[in-house]
Amino acid sequence: MRFRQALLTINGKTHPLQPNRANTFEDIYADFQQIEDLVQEGTRYSVFLHPKQDVTIQRLEVQFDLPLPPDARFFANGYQSWSESRILKVTDGIPRLRSIARKYMGFYGDEHISGIPRGRGHLHSWTYTHLSASGQGSKANSQKSIFLGSLNERTGFTLFLYDHSNATLTVRKDMDGLALRHSFPALDFWVGEGEEQSLFDTYFRLAEIAPPASPPAIGWTSWYNHFTDISEEVLLKNLESYSTQLPESLKLSGSSNPYFQIDDGWQTSVGDWLSVKPAFPNGMRHIALKIKEKGLQPGLWLAPFVASAKSEIVRRHPEWLLKDAKGRPIKAGWNPMWGGWFYALDFYHDGVREYLTGVFHTILDKWGFELLKLDFLFAVALAPPPGKTRGGVMWEAMEFLRHLVGSRRILACGVPLGSCFGLADYCRIGGDVHLAWRHPLLSFLRHRERVDTLASLRSTLGRWQLNGRAFHNDPDVFILRTEKQKLSPVQQHTLLTINALLGNLLFTSDDLGGYSAEQKAEFDEGLSLRGSRINVVFELENDVWRINFEQDNSTWSAYCNLTKEVKNLQLPNATWLELRPFETMVLKS
Repeated sequence: MRFRQALLTINGKTHPLQPNRANTFEDIYADFQQIEDLVQEGTRYSVFLHPKQDVTIQRLEVQFDLPLPPDARFFANGYQSWSESRILKVTDGIPRLRSIARKYMGFYGDEHISGIPRGRGHLHSWTYTHLSASGQGSKANSQKSIFLGSLNERTGFTLFLYDHSNATLTVRKDMDGLALRHSFPALDFWVGEGEEQSLFDTYFRLAEIAPPASPPAIGWTSWYNHFTDISEEVLLKNLESYSTQLPESLKLSGSSNPYFQIDDGWQTSVGDWLSVKPAFPNGMRHIALKIKEKGLQPGLWLAPFVASAKSEIVRRHPEWLLKDAKGRPIKAGWNPMWGGWFYALDFYHDGVREYLTGVFHTILDKWGFELLKLDFLFAVALAPPPGKTRGGVMWEAMEFLRHLVGSRRILACGVPLGSCFGLADYCRIGGDVHLAWRHPLLSFLRHRERVDTLASLRSTLGRWQLNGRAFHNDPDVFILRTEKQKLSPVQQHTLLTINALLGNLLFTSDDLGGYSAEQKAEFDEGLSLRGSRINVVFELENDVWRINFEQDNSTWSAYCNLTKEVKNLQLPNATWLELRPFETMVLKS
């Protein structure tokens, strides 16, 4: 990989930047540093902008020559939690959302962001990426990787783009159109080459992101069984079942207790967080106390930066809505469970901040909840005000939420991951698990943020290195029940095994009291995998994976077949292993 050029476009003029030299122009001075780190065996690049007058940034990027063979691999980290994130061949492309769906789902990911090259041979990744020069196969675990990661998402997102036909890797700051009148730490990223685990350790050390202080956890959530059809009666029934069936050893004391999380459906309308549905006659404090009496920690879902079009706050405070360049309220998406359209809120409006401060005070201090699942967070950054970037807004919003939550726990969801590094205790790293293996309609629409079990697992396998470094990974729920779902027992076992190995938050929505003896044994087996030391995760072929891990001074390998075909795999000892469709098998090495 060789530095090609760095380009800064301002006020319609493009200026080449030279590293470690004075880059002085009529209206701006750019301090571009390229620092070789012999200790870390990598190179740090940074661009600090010092405008001499008011300027508008059209583009800032650093380009490298990086010729790679067609079977080389590129990790494409999606825009936010739900965005499917996986390792792709450099000749692949990232499918675009079909035009028919853009009106309803176009703001969920990066579909609305202009200037991103699309099509085969064009790949992109947000915040960080890693590449390998050769493709899949049994030798992939020993191969060196090239790693690139942003050291500053506070001032804006960083986008890594690979163009296979031109053999070019570009690092771009997401700041197109930014009005700038003061000094600005624009771009800061690190490039290293070596073994994957070591690269991620070095990256987070350089980024000064400390491991999460909160402990790994398990828990129950209402969503994937009851969805919005919840009530005090339903929750207390599940609370009794879950608390009774959990092993006593898991109900310790303090912050490591399992969670019992109430998801969407408790509020009268999304956005009206102080208005509780009549189905909760004794209020939310009553349920939180009942949860604590059972030795569990109460959790609650809310989406602080969006509001249903039918909500009271939209009706009473239209001035709180985020507006586009023409002054029109921004519809962040459409959700049939919320009655249709929902809007983004203007985070910088004093009324919004005051309202959310009161909401969080009530939920945490008056009702007594200990974990907040904060969802649809991406919406806050859809239209940054002048002088701010999308990433800058997202970071400030996360700092605001961290301040409000204090020492309680945040489970972030629907959020660009780089904005959560060091700020969220737990973070979703994939899309929602579906009640079947695939969601045919959303797959057809090429919706990267879709509800889909396979897509969720791909992201869990692709983002596993963040677990315990940036936050605790939440890979979403496992499902072992037989009713109200369409996953086969083999698919359920694969979902549980991968989630237990690669995530530090293991949730379910099942009624544990309805488990058969076999399901209880499988649940216990999944719990036993928690805390394993992961050595390497690699893709043998498309959607066929091997996870090498250690537990109790023994080494193991989990072979995971996510496809609908039988797979015959040659093991390191030259024997062969047959995996049925969707099967996962754990073998002692």
